[in-house]
Amino acid sequence: MVQDRRSRVEPPADRDRRPYSAAVNPHRESSGIRYHRQGPVSVVTLDRPDRHNALGRDDVDALAGALDKAVADGVRVLVLTGAGDRTFCSGAALEEMESGRMSGAVFETLTERVASFPVPTVARIGGSVYGGGAELALCCDLRVGVQDMRLSVPAARLGVCYPPGGLQRYVTRLGLGATSRILLAAEEMDGPELLRLGYLTHLTDGAGLDAKVDALARAIGALAPLAVRNMKRGLLALAAGKADPSELSRLVDECASSDDVKEGLRAWHEKRPPDFKGR
Repeated sequence: MVQDRRSRVEPPADRDRRPYSAAVNPHRESSGIRYHRQGPVSVVTLDRPDRHNALGRDDVDALAGALDKAVADGVRVLVLTGAGDRTFCSGAALEEMESGRMSGAVFETLTERVASFPVPTVARIGGSVYGGGAELALCCDLRVGVQDMRLSVPAARLGVCYPPGGLQRYVTRLGLGATSRILLAAEEMDGPELLRLGYLTHLTDGAGLDAKVDALARAIGALAPLAVRNMKRGLLALAAGKADPSELSRLVDECASSDDVKEGLRAWHEKRPPDFKGR
């Protein structure tokens, strides 16, 4: 939940020229958060590369505001990324944790918000992930990383006990064995190992990262949004052990009677791309 002390070194000059990190005319929620929309996809950028995209209290509030904006915009996919090519996110800003302005509870409100976001989320991980930044990426439904990235959660090195919500998320999404390696043994892992463990869902090299994320986001954006949204709701409930059978049936029935399913069947028979409306 705290920024890795080793990540507080000064990074080299930023070489970032990638479209997902350098939006044209973005909406700036704060000095540390950028938001922009690309058709059905919204992109939220953590924009403090000089401090490895660590999040202060103002950044947490601004990121929550960006999520609200994405919902209001009616996007079908959200991409979360970090500026620069060194670090996706290094968690909560250590100096604000020490001063008391930030806390684990505040950071946990953000991770819960990202994890429960109503449409699919994609973490574009163009650099390493440290501390709470590793959990922030894990909150996303899909995580696209690069070969030379590193993950390190130094909670045990700092004497920090990870909070229950974060523990449950790691165990639910990765299993007890992988979680024990990351949290109890504080192992540092690279991209290929993170793919093997399931932390990453996709792995590419740095040059192919944007193309991979773009293709994935556009593919999801072309799917039936009501079906995708309802399936995500069901998956999250099942993963949390809180699934209500009647609610799951309602989600299925809602899609079965939707205009989208009619359009999907028509498009299938007419051999054309469907034009889904999300209703």
